[in-house]
Amino acid sequence: MMSATLLILFLAMMIIRLPIAVCLGLSSAVVMILFNLPMTVLAQRTVNALDSTPLLAVPLFIFAANLLSLSGVTNHLFELVRMMVGWIRGGTAQVSVLVSLIFSGVSGAALADIGALGAVQIKMMRKQGYSAEFASGITMAAATIGPIFPPSIPIIIFASVANVSAVKLLIAGIVPAVLITALLMLQVGVMARIYKLPRDEVKFNIAAFARKFVISLPALAAPVILIGGLVSGYFGPTEVAGVTVAYALLIGKFIYRQLDLKRVLTAARDSVDATGSVLFIVSTAALFAWVLTMDRLPATASEFLLGLSSDPLVLLLIVNVLLLVVGMFLESIAAILIIAPIITPAMTAAGVDPLQLGIVFVLNLMIGLLTPPVGMSLYMVSIIAKMPLHRVIRGALPFLLPLFLSLLAVTCIPAISIWLPNILD
Repeated sequence: MMSATLLILFLAMMIIRLPIAVCLGLSSAVVMILFNLPMTVLAQRTVNALDSTPLLAVPLFIFAANLLSLSGVTNHLFELVRMMVGWIRGGTAQVSVLVSLIFSGVSGAALADIGALGAVQIKMMRKQGYSAEFASGITMAAATIGPIFPPSIPIIIFASVANVSAVKLLIAGIVPAVLITALLMLQVGVMARIYKLPRDEVKFNIAAFARKFVISLPALAAPVILIGGLVSGYFGPTEVAGVTVAYALLIGKFIYRQLDLKRVLTAARDSVDATGSVLFIVSTAALFAWVLTMDRLPATASEFLLGLSSDPLVLLLIVNVLLLVVGMFLESIAAILIIAPIITPAMTAAGVDPLQLGIVFVLNLMIGLLTPPVGMSLYMVSIIAKMPLHRVIRGALPFLLPLFLSLLAVTCIPAISIWLPNILD
């Protein structure tokens, strides 16, 4: 009864379009009053949820991405990759995918990728004759790589909620991210032939490429340093976030010479705004999850799932359907904080590796960013591209195919997620 009341209140508040953090916190507080739960828990749970070392990485990675964006790093990376593959048919779209993979090594979030790269990518493709729908669709699809490839803010949050090694889970995302990149590039290649997509006017020149490579080398080194530190064990997620911020400041000030005090303060202010939104959701979702736990919903859900099947693959497919629906209505971080504590015990009891579960979980919710009615990528690209939402949705549809194929592969083949962490363990 308590869980049902909580969920009804939560959905009612969402329908009247209250912010997601307010929906989580206010519905929890009302239920606590109605069912005479101790109100002291309200402050205790919301504050204690933020007392987590892995969560320190969240504001730091947001800050690092903002600093690198203001340093002009994205432009250098875009021009370098453009020289490499821009000359082929549909090359600018391929550039968008590859640059998203490289930039994901420092951003950790899909919306950060769209904010840093989206305007440049869409403007370039529109200028060369791509349709507005195609340009927006590939930009959104490529941005899903960011939350899978380390560092990933959603993966760090999942690890903290599910009590999984954040380092192993971050490493587990490397192969799936490369798989998504390959399938997206294959999709672009097929569409380039069918629709006769334009070639970029850029010409490959060894001297110009070498010059641009040297200029871009500090930016290219950032994800190498980050992943190398994680793999070697020298850094945990929090330490590597701090190193990334220091590195971004260093190259932005002394190599690219674009960072001054004003830009650093701008990056800091934007980071505080973004971090406040994320951590507000984290704290209220912890209270929401506690109320559900008091009503034994996680235990009930575990019994229900295990009663459906004991086959890990069947259970993962069921969870996929659940998460794809949830991703259409809930913001990804809120979904992780609410649902992960409920289904993780049942899935691990059934024999699903928590590393595989974490990647499946996050990938599902990243696909949700491209699906209405609450697909944040859709709204962000609609603003950037100055397009009606229905056209942005139409542009996203073809690129759901490679994303769903990636999800199916990660679901059915555990080795895609767990092979690399186990090798490096």
